Amino acid sequence: MADRPAAAPRRIASRRELGQVFTPAVVADFMVAWVLGSRRPGVFDPCFGGGAFFEAARRAGHPRFDAMEIDPEMVRSWRLRPGDARSVSLTEGDYLRTWGARRPNIVCNPPYLRFQHFPNRREVLREFERRLDLTLSGYTNAASAFLLKSLAELDAGGRLAYLLPLEFLNAGYGRVVKEQLIRSGRLSAIIELDCEKEVFPKVTTSVGLVLCDAARHSAEVAFHTVERIGDLAGVMERPPVARIETGSLDPAAKWLLHFRPRRVRVRRDRVAPLGHYGRLSRGIATGANEFFMLRPSRAAALGLDPGETVPCIARSQQVARPFFGRDDFADLVDRDARVLLLGVDGSPSASARAYLRAGEERGFHRRFLTRHRRPWYRTEARRPAPILFGVFFRNGYKVVRNRSGAVNLTCFHGFQPSVFGAEFVDSLFLYLASGPGRQVVSLAARRYGDALDKFEPGDLMGAAAPDPQRLSGLCPADRERALEHLGRTGETPAWLDRFFEEVRSPTPARAAVPSVAWPAAADGSARGAPGGGMVRPLRR
Repeated sequence: MADRPAAAPRRIASRRELGQVFTPAVVADFMVAWVLGSRRPGVFDPCFGGGAFFEAARRAGHPRFDAMEIDPEMVRSWRLRPGDARSVSLTEGDYLRTWGARRPNIVCNPPYLRFQHFPNRREVLREFERRLDLTLSGYTNAASAFLLKSLAELDAGGRLAYLLPLEFLNAGYGRVVKEQLIRSGRLSAIIELDCEKEVFPKVTTSVGLVLCDAARHSAEVAFHTVERIGDLAGVMERPPVARIETGSLDPAAKWLLHFRPRRVRVRRDRVAPLGHYGRLSRGIATGANEFFMLRPSRAAALGLDPGETVPCIARSQQVARPFFGRDDFADLVDRDARVLLLGVDGSPSASARAYLRAGEERGFHRRFLTRHRRPWYRTEARRPAPILFGVFFRNGYKVVRNRSGAVNLTCFHGFQPSVFGAEFVDSLFLYLASGPGRQVVSLAARRYGDALDKFEPGDLMGAAAPDPQRLSGLCPADRERALEHLGRTGETPAWLDRFFEEVRSPTPARAAVPSVAWPAAADGSARGAPGGGMVRPLRR
């Protein structure tokens, strides 16, 4: 039945609210074929959507199909299709609020939503704790919750195939998910779809398949990568990137690293977490940059007092070199860039009060962040961070030695050394800019779609850095020589890379990494490698 044009925008909005992303036929065919390999009759889909898995089952000649769908419009549309309504047992309802069933085989493309966006998430969290004795983080995404519930409902002898974002493999909230996958003994394989744009062209996230088999205990887990969607059909017949013993998988580790096991390993006896030297925090979130970030000419025209603005780096593009000093900031001021953050505190001047009133007339005080502040215009307090990390990156992260006295917005995370770590700031910066440092620290990144990586402050806190004994071995004269070389050439000297090489285990000659320019394309190292566990790389 054709959609009426007037209804289409509402349906599109509903799909976004429900996190609906429909499954391509080639992926649905692969997933259904996997679960039907259990030879158990029956397939269940917790998120029926447009019926992609049902169509795949019908193509495979499997008539018995059960499903659930939360969207009443999708259910109504399906039931109006002649013939199809009798071919599938479709229940309207919320899968996360329906308990007690056992399923022979499960296929699912769950909603791609942050769990905190679910209106009933508190009730769902309570049910997970009551029924499965699992305490889920408030940051858990809905897809991971679906996977945990389905894993608990899978019958002995059945199979499960899930298409979902793979960020849970690296995120802190994913630990409980990985624990359950290990504990179940059912995890057979994880397939990274490195062709996510072929699968979901409009979704910017890492995408992959989780395959479980309840008919046998999985002593090993296969990690596969598919670079072209046409190669998915035969992926299970090809050697994986690595096989990892289930008992050696660490739920606290970042499992995305296992897809590229030959890149680098960390010498755990030679490192300390970066958090050993200080803390990392995200940049200032104003809630309305167009109001809070001012050009010098605008601040002067408004008549703001000098103490009512704060020097601030607003965009990553404003920092073009590995060192950012006062002269660099002055150059931005001369170019009249938006580099002054409104920092009104205490008693605003008459000029500031007038500007704040104008902001209220434009509704800036009702923005999501501003309406939760008292007063609404008071932004977060930050000290200038001596080391800045770019948040998003491709082919190598941006790290900056900040000597400008400027704070930063959310385009950067800032490293603030502890009293102990203050003496190591320059040595740490050199490590972070070096080839070995870039490879190792990139292991902390979260992978998104389209080769996009992201740092979170908590992940960086756990990133491996040289232990204090090693950092102390870089004498002041050598440190200054390396800083001068980096500032002049944009690269760390080769001798410094050799100095920091001890944080990595020896790698084969073919995996050697050249000296890296800033901001470096670290020879693909941003995609990561395992930092532990028993990995058996296989020949391709």
